[in-house]
Amino acid sequence: MPSLKSQFAIAAGRLSYWYLHKFRHGGSAYPGKLAEKIDPDVLASLGQDRDTIIVTGTNGKTLTTALIVKVLAQQYDDILTNPTGSNMLQGIIGAYFAHKTKPGAKRKIAVLEVDEANVAPVARYLHPKAFVMTNIFRDQMDRYGEFYTTYAKILRGVKANPDALVIANGDAPIFSSRELKNPLRYYGFALAAEAGNDIKAPANTDGVLCPVCEHILHYHGITYSNLGSFFCPNCGFKRPVLNHQVTSVTEQTPTSSRFEIDGHPYSLSVGGTYNIYNALAAYAVGAEFGITPEQIAKAFSYDEKVFGRQEQIKIGTKNVTLILVKNPVGLNEVLSMIQRQKQPFAFAMLLNANYADGTDTSWIWDGNLEQLVQSGLATSYMVGGERYKDIAFRMQVAGVPQSDLATKPNLDDVIPYLKGVQEDQIYLLATYTAVLQMRQKFSQAGFIKAGF
Repeated sequence: MPSLKSQFAIAAGRLSYWYLHKFRHGGSAYPGKLAEKIDPDVLASLGQDRDTIIVTGTNGKTLTTALIVKVLAQQYDDILTNPTGSNMLQGIIGAYFAHKTKPGAKRKIAVLEVDEANVAPVARYLHPKAFVMTNIFRDQMDRYGEFYTTYAKILRGVKANPDALVIANGDAPIFSSRELKNPLRYYGFALAAEAGNDIKAPANTDGVLCPVCEHILHYHGITYSNLGSFFCPNCGFKRPVLNHQVTSVTEQTPTSSRFEIDGHPYSLSVGGTYNIYNALAAYAVGAEFGITPEQIAKAFSYDEKVFGRQEQIKIGTKNVTLILVKNPVGLNEVLSMIQRQKQPFAFAMLLNANYADGTDTSWIWDGNLEQLVQSGLATSYMVGGERYKDIAFRMQVAGVPQSDLATKPNLDDVIPYLKGVQEDQIYLLATYTAVLQMRQKFSQAGFIKAGF
């Protein structure tokens, strides 16, 4: 039974959530902030009657969480989650106020996307049944520092819950580099000709050093960045045995993927190798929680775009694909994905540098924009956002003539520009707060519904 203080905090949080969504424009963090101020331990009371899965990592948290929810919905009749991407402690508290518990539900669970630095405080209150780890790359270095410090933040939450199952990307060297008491399951890609290959990742790749002895890692095969079948010729550290794996990839387009996991065929209505990893993580969770391969296929078949993750927006005859980018690895994977487009397209990128984006914009220089320009597939270019000058200069260095580059510092000017481009397909890449701002513009113009 929650304490009186906790009950008051929960009541205040629910009331503020109702007021903000009834009379204002919503808000996912403030109700949690208010409740936590009244009772710092309120999350423990909110989460006491359901199991919890925490999903964390640099890239892929939001879509992986959404896919896990779809997978577990095949057997669970009450799933609490945080689809808005508000993944810090106060936003997660707010997710409990947003959720309407189903009367008479027999199987209840929470599947929560959690910011890497918030794993320990969230896990302290919720004592998760499982942790899901997607990957760790350099991201918002002003907040996290190098990715070794990011993993250390995650491990504090994991080690405090030694009975929790850890479902981790086995292709990421860092996830098997530290001993854990937790039960472990690894997922990854089965790569062709693994035994005979001996290659290295490019020199500027994140995590090219062995996390055990700091010798340069070698690979039998690489999917992207530092992910793959790795081994260290110096200390013997190598990829762990995979419990679940992508056994083949049969088709990839900018808007879809077909692949097999553990020999079972699946498809997604989003493109990108990184999204196959997200599906693989969701499959691994489903397999460990008793969901059948056939049920997982049904879960993957839905065509619901997650906020800012290849979200399709129709503007007349134009198809705008809105994609969140926030670090060089993610940017490069998106660039690789859109270059599978067979027809010419318009390319646009909005760059902000607020706290939620990361205040350091130097990461754009590690993005392979030169390859995009040299491909000739993008036939027009536009940049905008609060740091439009930074991304404009980067595009010029990549080879876009200044005279051919449209700049739209004011986001009110973006939609009129998009309406006027010649191409029918437009890829609009944006950092987190720019995605929020742009979605609001699309909503005000009537192209999407308000909210998430």
